[in-house]
Amino acid sequence: VQLVESGGGSVQPGGSLRLSCAASGFTFSSYGMSWYRRAPGKPRELVATITSAGGSTNYADSVKGRFTISRDNAKSTVYLQMTSLKPEDTAVYFCYARRLSLAYWGQGTQVTVSS
Repeated sequence: VQLVESGGGSVQPGGSLRLSCAASGFTFSSYGMSWYRRAPGKPRELVATITSAGGSTNYADSVKGRFTISRDNAKSTVYLQMTSLKPEDTAVYFCYARRLSLAYWGQGTQVTVSS
């Protein structure tokens, strides 16, 4: 099982980034997918969740209206489009897959928002 995040980097406030998480080794289309983040000195935070078929999404209040989670089950990939980025969005972003009692984590990708 692998979850491999990509797309992180450094961006100025107000900028945009698109994170991708490529999955392999399990039936991606059967799993709900989420993005979490961990900022230095802060607890891990659930950012966004999408159901297995992509019909329902949920977001943390801190990112509503700025971030969009989506998935392409044909490509076994989940995305996080991030716009209007703020310095407080700086964190390591992790991809998470879950189905019943089975759960997998990616290794994370760093996002830094700074002028």
